[in-house]
Amino acid sequence: MAKVAFLLAPQFEDSEMQKPYDAVREAGHETVIIGLKAGERVEGKNKQVSYEVEQMINDADPNAYDAVVIPGGSSPEQLRLSEHIQSFVQQMDKRGKPIAAICHGPQILISAGLVNGRTLTCYPPLQDDLKNADANYKDEEVIVDRNIITSRTPKDEPAFIRETLKALESVKSVRA
Repeated sequence: MAKVAFLLAPQFEDSEMQKPYDAVREAGHETVIIGLKAGERVEGKNKQVSYEVEQMINDADPNAYDAVVIPGGSSPEQLRLSEHIQSFVQQMDKRGKPIAAICHGPQILISAGLVNGRTLTCYPPLQDDLKNADANYKDEEVIVDRNIITSRTPKDEPAFIRETLKALESVKSVRA
């Protein structure tokens, strides 16, 4: 099964973390919550769920992971300027590993310089950020551009989860 990193900081969009996280675990994949400070308790912006950061990004080896999921809310804004976060997703992209980002998640991809010429979607008010970073923005529930999966909002979670699990199945078959 795949080993999946979830990049997380406080004030994430509750359902955009909880639903993909639960679905990935239910499918039998290993999950690790990575953030800026190991042991930190991070709470969703709606205070419905909280998680403990299991690994500090400075100690996370991208080679040890098969995919990364980036929930939205205010979490990506807090993570995007971390050089370690940027390097992690750059290395994942370089190796063609799945990167799934929903809502504000593409902010990290923009800061890491990964969106130029790629087709993505995001929380609609961020579309200018994608366009200004030379991405092709589409207002659709889910976009898959090679290894990058993006969705807009919580209402798109079923499609986001479907495509993320599909990408993990491909990873699983390669590793098996």
